[in-house]
Amino acid sequence: MNSNFALAPGFHAVVIGGAGDIGAAISSQFCDLGATVTATGANEADLARSRLEPRAGLRLATLDVTDDAAVTAFARGHGRVDALVNCAGILARDKEFEIETFMKVIDVNLTGTFRACMAFHPQLAAQAGAIVNIASMNATLALPRIPAYCASKGGVVMLTKALALKWAEDGIRVNAVAPGYIETAINAAGRADLAHYQRIADRTAFKRWGQPDDIAGAVAFLCMPASRYATGTVVAVDGGFLAG
Repeated sequence: MNSNFALAPGFHAVVIGGAGDIGAAISSQFCDLGATVTATGANEADLARSRLEPRAGLRLATLDVTDDAAVTAFARGHGRVDALVNCAGILARDKEFEIETFMKVIDVNLTGTFRACMAFHPQLAAQAGAIVNIASMNATLALPRIPAYCASKGGVVMLTKALALKWAEDGIRVNAVAPGYIETAINAAGRADLAHYQRIADRTAFKRWGQPDDIAGAVAFLCMPASRYATGTVVAVDGGFLAG
């Protein structure tokens, strides 16, 4: 195998939100590539619902990304970290017009991402590592029922760019992947409307919704030597939804 498209021996990835659908696919991809992985869920119930199966090199842990002290302590419990993937996220259709819910979504999706990046900065700098933040198509294309989610993902994109410029001096690359319409638990309610489901599928170039596994490869690539000149960029993985 071309070493540019492989992970270094001893490679360790921390996937925040790794118990979720997209996070689980990313965690599994890293394991398949020979890495060890720490994947988190917000609580034990999240871990119990995860599609992740026990396997060598995979560790599961709970982490509340809105808790400063917990995030800091979690990071300090790690030695080598080559990649940090931030994909913890929530949304609350219609309820995001309530200020308390709006602030909660921002705290998880945007501030939580920043907390993790800051907490793991020392380990990533030591390894000249990579950060991949999971943004969203909704950082570009707004939807009317989820203002906080859209705002948070737009913030994740600009946070990614700002950290990429700041931390290049430390050898850390910071990029984002922006999924389109992916079939996950977070959008299960919306997918129950079959007409809506089909409208979305028909707009994509491939005439289908994406699957969590469709996101994982782009994330892994951004952590490989092959992408060593990529930083501050956002890779859209949306089946061509935004192309037309």
